[in-house]
Amino acid sequence: MAFDWTYFWAQLFTPSTAFLDGLFLTVFMAVAAQILGSVLGLVIALGKMARSRVLRGLAGVYIWIVRGTPLLVQIVFIYTGLAAANILRFNDITLSGITFPGSVQAGILALALNEAAYMAEIFRSGIGSVDSGQFEAAKALGMPPATMFRHIVMPQALRIILLPIGNQFNIMLKNTTLVSVIGVSEMLLVTETINSATFRTFELYSVLALYFLALTSLWHLFMAWAEHRLARSKTGLVPGQDAGATPKEVAA
Repeated sequence: MAFDWTYFWAQLFTPSTAFLDGLFLTVFMAVAAQILGSVLGLVIALGKMARSRVLRGLAGVYIWIVRGTPLLVQIVFIYTGLAAANILRFNDITLSGITFPGSVQAGILALALNEAAYMAEIFRSGIGSVDSGQFEAAKALGMPPATMFRHIVMPQALRIILLPIGNQFNIMLKNTTLVSVIGVSEMLLVTETINSATFRTFELYSVLALYFLALTSLWHLFMAWAEHRLARSKTGLVPGQDAGATPKEVAA
């Protein structure tokens, strides 16, 4: 079957409503899972760095299990396995007139739990890179732990972990295709459905690839802008501190 350029251009520039819905769902799930995974990852990272051996052990086991098993298996396990064992069933819920299918909820949760293990290591490396002298100086200033973490630790760690976080979201966008296995109508499943009716496989999957390329390229441009802004930022380590000054100099 010859490549149908007319059909290809039509699908690329005037996609169906179903495909646009799948595009929106892809982006929504990626953003929701990344935010949730980042929050959970930060908690796990702090647990991995805690003084308590129990917390460190639990965080380490979680990271070991999640990073050691395929994401596809985790998605099926959370959606199908837990329901089969009568542990947890994802029922459709409606919020503000918007219905969230159980499969979408399970997909977001699975992606987030998986992402948390990787984000935990990213946060841990970023926090660990902050010089211990910064902590000592903050304590000397009588700064509460929460304030120290917000104004000293995270601003410095962010400069190091920004690029890895950007890479993780890039991966997240592409990993949303895996939730099609549990019936989530994201772009891949919509494309497969259209293909089963038209048999224009090459054209349709070429369009799908280009849409994902566009999404990841737009994110790359945003990350380049964010890195540029962060590089130019002269935010001090302590509120009111000049760039280049240390907390001890501020205390003096």
